[in-house]
Amino acid sequence: MPGNSTDLIRASARDIVALLRSGKVSPGELIDAALARIKAVDGAVNALPTLSVARARDHAKRLTAAPPADPTAPGWLGGLPLAIKDAMDVTGVRSTKGSPIFADHVPTRSDIQVERLERNGGIVLARSNSPEFAAGANTFNEVFGKTRNPWNTALTCGGSSGGSAVALATGMVWLANGSDLGGSLRIPASFCSIVGYRPSPGLVAQGPGNAAFDDLAVSGPMARDVGDVALMLDAMVGHDARDPLSYPPPTQSFQDAVKAPVLPRRVAFTPDLGALPVDPEIAAICAAAAHRLVERGVAVAEASPDFAGARDAFLTLRALLFATDKEGLLTHHRDQLKPEVVWNIEQGLKLDAATIGKAVRARVALHARIAAFFGDYDLLLCPAVIVPPFDIDLRYVTEVAGHRFDNYIDWLGITYFITLTACPCLSLPCGFTSAGLPVGLQMIGRPRGDAALLQAAALLEEQLGLTHQLPIEPRLTK
Repeated sequence: MPGNSTDLIRASARDIVALLRSGKVSPGELIDAALARIKAVDGAVNALPTLSVARARDHAKRLTAAPPADPTAPGWLGGLPLAIKDAMDVTGVRSTKGSPIFADHVPTRSDIQVERLERNGGIVLARSNSPEFAAGANTFNEVFGKTRNPWNTALTCGGSSGGSAVALATGMVWLANGSDLGGSLRIPASFCSIVGYRPSPGLVAQGPGNAAFDDLAVSGPMARDVGDVALMLDAMVGHDARDPLSYPPPTQSFQDAVKAPVLPRRVAFTPDLGALPVDPEIAAICAAAAHRLVERGVAVAEASPDFAGARDAFLTLRALLFATDKEGLLTHHRDQLKPEVVWNIEQGLKLDAATIGKAVRARVALHARIAAFFGDYDLLLCPAVIVPPFDIDLRYVTEVAGHRFDNYIDWLGITYFITLTACPCLSLPCGFTSAGLPVGLQMIGRPRGDAALLQAAALLEEQLGLTHQLPIEPRLTK
């Protein structure tokens, strides 16, 4: 494998780190392999619009001269090139947030999660495309344009972590990060047939920013399989005093947990979280995947928690977050913001205490129902997205199964309902539509049950046997 660029880009991140640990491959060779792959495929998909080659090579030289102190640490990456979502700052690298307002922004400080990844030997090689301020589930913006789905380049890759998902699916990088408020890790993972992991709030320190006490928006790892997600999660976790919600990592690494999985006893599957519209083919594919656990002796029942009030609660709390974080942008740069972001900030500024209080109480009541539900079940399974990938020129889904949506985020209920619960969750590749488009199964663990969720995902991933299909060549369409 060492020295063969094609073999390197097809290898798992875990295998690459093992090669780095043994000295059989160098960080510089990996940068060269990634750049060759980016040159070969990114023109068709536009996933990595900003490269930081000189900075990456400088970092590689430093790592080669003085590697991280403990190469046996579970989060050691040893010089592995990464893609970092353009919604997050990286010191000395153009960081646009997908907005004309920040088109030329070069920060002097990285996001906390980037600092931690780099301390653990990750090398930032590229910035992955995302919609403006990570708002929306179709990756396009006025700075870099549209990111295309490699399974069909006429379609969206989802969002907001779309560039990361596409870069992984096509083998341009081995690991990439993302963020998730209403589904931004899970949706592009489903649309691109990779794994996107939304961890428990506080497990991955992030920021600093205006909304440091908000627990709806989290950051997490993305990879081609569950084992690589566990590797990256180990490299991301930990307390940081600048993030008031962050907490220390567990005593057992996530990689060790995945290597010694424990079967769940009882699992619930729901095609629609009780009442949401879902494309029938998507529902059927996800149901079939969920029931593959029966082959392992796991009891699978059709059941769902009661999500009454979740829609209004999320829309209120999301609007509050946008107003908290972005009121100044509306005041000073309104003409440079996309209409969906303007709408979201304005919705937040209209809120009164009674409306906010009602949303908070609804979320507390939902959490009580979730806690009771996980007294009976170890996992909740459902589709990660209610539709297959759609036309890239459609800004968002407006109707499914005869149900019309009111705004640009309403169609994401199957992911944002789960956001409200603060439960860890992920999208696992589980099959393909009759048109050959990827489908993701959303897997939700009990509160703070990250390790058990990854264990179950690894078992089901093995059962489904889909990981060999990546990386793929972009499938061009007229």
